[in-house]
Amino acid sequence: MPRPKKMRRVCYMPHCARFGPLDNSDKGKISMSLDEYEAIRLIDMEGLTQKQCALQMQVARTTVQGIYDSARQKLACALVEGRSLSIGGGEYELCAHGCGTICKKCHKHCQKSIEEE
Repeated sequence: MPRPKKMRRVCYMPHCARFGPLDNSDKGKISMSLDEYEAIRLIDMEGLTQKQCALQMQVARTTVQGIYDSARQKLACALVEGRSLSIGGGEYELCAHGCGTICKKCHKHCQKSIEEE
Protein backbone atom coordinates (compact mmCIF):
# COMPACT_ATOMS: atom_id res chain seq x y z
CA MET A 1 0.00 0.00 0.00
CA PRO A 2 1.48 3.41 -0.93
CA ARG A 3 2.17 5.98 1.72
CA PRO A 4 -0.58 8.64 1.96
CA LYS A 5 0.27 12.09 0.60
CA LYS A 6 1.15 14.70 3.20
CA MET A 7 -1.09 17.75 3.08
CA ARG A 8 0.66 20.88 1.88
CA ARG A 9 -0.03 24.12 3.76
CA VAL A 10 -1.33 26.96 1.62
CA CYS A 11 -1.60 30.40 3.22
CA TYR A 12 -4.46 31.72 1.09
CA MET A 13 -6.52 31.07 -2.00
CA PRO A 14 -5.57 32.88 -5.23
CA HIS A 15 -7.51 36.06 -6.00
CA CYS A 16 -7.90 34.96 -9.62
CA ALA A 17 -8.01 31.26 -10.50
CA ARG A 18 -8.45 31.37 -14.29
CA PHE A 19 -6.18 32.84 -16.94
CA GLY A 20 -6.18 32.55 -20.70
CA PRO A 21 -5.67 34.15 -24.07
CA LEU A 22 -7.77 37.22 -24.85
CA ASP A 23 -8.79 35.98 -28.29
CA ASN A 24 -10.86 33.15 -26.72
CA SER A 25 -9.09 30.55 -28.83
CA ASP A 26 -9.56 27.12 -27.28
CA LYS A 27 -6.19 25.38 -27.48
CA GLY A 28 -6.81 23.30 -24.39
CA LYS A 29 -6.82 23.81 -20.67
CA ILE A 30 -4.04 23.36 -18.12
CA SER A 31 -4.89 22.73 -14.47
CA MET A 32 -2.50 23.84 -11.72
CA SER A 33 -3.06 22.61 -8.16
CA LEU A 34 -3.11 25.01 -5.22
CA ASP A 35 0.13 23.59 -3.83
CA GLU A 36 1.82 24.29 -7.18
CA TYR A 37 0.45 27.84 -7.09
CA GLU A 38 1.75 28.27 -3.53
CA ALA A 39 5.25 27.05 -4.48
CA ILE A 40 5.40 29.56 -7.38
CA ARG A 41 4.13 32.34 -5.08
CA LEU A 42 6.60 31.63 -2.29
CA ILE A 43 9.70 31.03 -4.42
CA ASP A 44 9.21 33.45 -7.32
CA MET A 45 7.13 36.22 -5.75
CA GLU A 46 8.21 36.15 -2.10
CA GLY A 47 11.82 35.24 -2.94
CA LEU A 48 12.08 32.27 -0.56
CA THR A 49 14.52 29.43 -1.14
CA GLN A 50 13.17 25.95 -1.75
CA LYS A 51 14.17 25.05 1.82
CA GLN A 52 12.27 28.03 3.25
CA CYS A 53 9.30 27.24 1.04
CA ALA A 54 9.34 23.64 2.28
CA LEU A 55 9.25 24.81 5.90
CA GLN A 56 6.30 27.08 5.23
CA MET A 57 4.39 24.44 3.27
CA GLN A 58 5.35 21.79 5.87
CA VAL A 59 6.79 19.29 3.39
CA ALA A 60 10.28 18.08 2.44
CA ARG A 61 12.53 20.24 0.26
CA THR A 62 12.61 17.54 -2.41
CA THR A 63 8.80 17.57 -2.47
CA VAL A 64 8.82 21.34 -3.01
CA GLN A 65 11.35 20.90 -5.81
CA GLY A 66 9.00 18.49 -7.61
CA ILE A 67 5.94 20.68 -7.03
CA TYR A 68 7.83 23.78 -8.25
CA ASP A 69 9.18 22.04 -11.37
CA SER A 70 5.69 20.83 -12.28
CA ALA A 71 4.20 24.31 -11.76
CA ARG A 72 6.87 25.98 -13.91
CA GLN A 73 6.28 23.46 -16.70
CA LYS A 74 2.55 24.20 -16.64
CA LEU A 75 3.09 27.98 -16.64
CA ALA A 76 5.51 27.77 -19.57
CA CYS A 77 3.10 25.57 -21.53
CA ALA A 78 0.20 27.97 -20.95
CA LEU A 79 2.26 31.00 -22.01
CA VAL A 80 4.01 29.49 -25.02
CA GLU A 81 1.07 27.54 -26.42
CA GLY A 82 -1.60 30.12 -25.56
CA ARG A 83 -3.63 27.72 -23.45
CA SER A 84 -5.94 28.61 -20.57
CA LEU A 85 -4.74 27.98 -17.01
CA SER A 86 -6.97 27.19 -14.06
CA ILE A 87 -5.86 26.93 -10.43
CA GLY A 88 -7.60 24.67 -7.92
CA GLY A 89 -7.62 21.34 -6.15
CA GLY A 90 -4.69 19.28 -4.95
CA GLU A 91 -3.53 17.92 -1.61
CA TYR A 92 -3.56 21.02 0.60
CA GLU A 93 -4.85 22.60 3.78
CA LEU A 94 -5.31 26.30 4.46
CA CYS A 95 -3.19 27.90 7.17
CA ALA A 96 -4.19 27.27 10.77
CA HIS A 97 -5.55 30.81 11.10
CA GLY A 98 -8.29 30.00 8.59
CA CYS A 99 -8.22 33.51 7.19
CA GLY A 100 -8.59 32.52 3.52
CA THR A 101 -6.73 35.66 2.40
CA ILE A 102 -3.24 37.08 2.90
CA CYS A 103 -2.72 36.50 6.59
CA LYS A 104 -0.30 38.77 8.45
CA LYS A 105 -0.43 36.46 11.49
CA CYS A 106 0.40 33.43 9.38
CA HIS A 107 3.12 35.29 7.48
CA LYS A 108 4.77 36.42 10.73
CA HIS A 109 4.50 32.91 12.18
CA CYS A 110 5.96 31.39 9.02
CA GLN A 111 8.74 33.99 8.82
CA LYS A 112 9.67 33.26 12.45
CA SER A 113 9.84 29.53 11.68
CA ILE A 114 11.99 30.19 8.63
CA GLU A 115 14.37 32.50 10.51
CA GLU A 116 14.77 29.96 13.32
CA GLU A 117 15.89 27.33 10.80
